[in-house]
Amino acid sequence: MARIERAPYYRSIWQEFDDLMAEMENRFQSLLGGIGLGGEEARGRALPAARDLRVDIRDHEDEVIIVADLPGVEKENVSVRLIDPRHLEITSRRTDETEEESQDFFVRERIYGQMSRTVPLPAEVTEDGARASFKNGVLEVRLKKVARETGTSIPVD
Repeated sequence: MARIERAPYYRSIWQEFDDLMAEMENRFQSLLGGIGLGGEEARGRALPAARDLRVDIRDHEDEVIIVADLPGVEKENVSVRLIDPRHLEITSRRTDETEEESQDFFVRERIYGQMSRTVPLPAEVTEDGARASFKNGVLEVRLKKVARETGTSIPVD
């Protein structure tokens, strides 16, 4: 069976949908004029979409493992917070280059500023024994699951 080679410009319908959603978010943000994004500093910037902070979530035996790609972010600009036993919040901040470096762009698609995402977890977890590491732009968070008794006790007559 011959393999079909796709042209390099081939895009899936989901990529087109992601672009459409990003454009809608950008237009909505421009209508708001930066409200809620830190005032004058954020005006004219694109609103970061959840798709810009991508995560993998693994439900692994006695723990939940979350891995997030945060390229260009420094370790000191990453914050992880367990909101409740079923939700984790990841916040990061990527700083822009200096003004003189950023004036000759033809296309500028990378997002700078603060990004935040609340991640739903597949099981209830506890902060006891939680660990987070950050290396080469990849954040890994390990959370222990809450131990639950299984089965039901049946009274004996």
